[in-house]
Amino acid sequence: MRILILGAGGVGGYFGGRLMEAGANVSFLVRPRRQAQLMENWLRVESPHGNIRIPAQTVTKARKPYDLVILTCKAWDLDAAIDSVMPAMGPDSILMPLLNGVRHMERLDAAFGRERVMGGLCHIPITLDEQGVVRHLSTIHKLVFGARHEGQHPAVAALAEAFRPTCVDWHRSDNIMQDLWEKYFFLAALAGATCLMRGTVGAINRQPGGTDFMKSLLVEGAAVATAEGFAPRPALLAEYGAQVVDAGSNVNASMARDLAKGGRTEAEHILGDLAARARSHGVATPLLDLALLHLRVHEEGFGG
Repeated sequence: MRILILGAGGVGGYFGGRLMEAGANVSFLVRPRRQAQLMENWLRVESPHGNIRIPAQTVTKARKPYDLVILTCKAWDLDAAIDSVMPAMGPDSILMPLLNGVRHMERLDAAFGRERVMGGLCHIPITLDEQGVVRHLSTIHKLVFGARHEGQHPAVAALAEAFRPTCVDWHRSDNIMQDLWEKYFFLAALAGATCLMRGTVGAINRQPGGTDFMKSLLVEGAAVATAEGFAPRPALLAEYGAQVVDAGSNVNASMARDLAKGGRTEAEHILGDLAARARSHGVATPLLDLALLHLRVHEEGFGG
């Protein structure tokens, strides 16, 4: 299986590095500056599961088709990403996005056809430092992927075989859209809360009213997921409920870290899309709307 990963940052660098460790044929589609870093210093990952330093195959422009193309871009770069990988998508190529939310699935289906876009998601606290080192910030490195169309099963099976020898906590899903929605509404609650309150989950819960706020925001997200036809499974909802009321938690959404740095966020792709879906179903989401308003004021500086 020939795999092209768009981006060699945190997510792409980590999962691509683990695949290369196991002998997979992986190339990275990167910008010239990142290519120069990788040529000089190789792909470097520092992780509790073992460090990686390995030479990486890179291209700055796709010129041939691959069996699987993996997108690891931010939502605001999606249109540019589609243009970049278009030459890599041959007649039998399959694409797997590892973006947050679900709105990108509709855009990718329109560009490539639903039969060529499988589903994928990951849970991994990760960052790329100034020296180009991928830094894994915890022991969590979960990857879930699955078919959305009958014709995708061979590609899903091949990807499972590629990940089988790795240390990654991977899972082949039989209902990937359910998995995507379950991550989506939880992430929206987590990002909305930590961005609005400018603090960790624990810090919010340690203040009067904080726990009720966290519970209510999670309930709003679950209500939208249910209205969309993806009601959260009870066991998972209970697990999420326990996580958002943990007064000892130091969890802070990556969107909150982007906000703290004064950078762009995926506010519209995550909170904006969820709020729009809530309105279409007549679901009230006052706390989500407040968090979105806060982020939109911030985003105005980047042109909305």
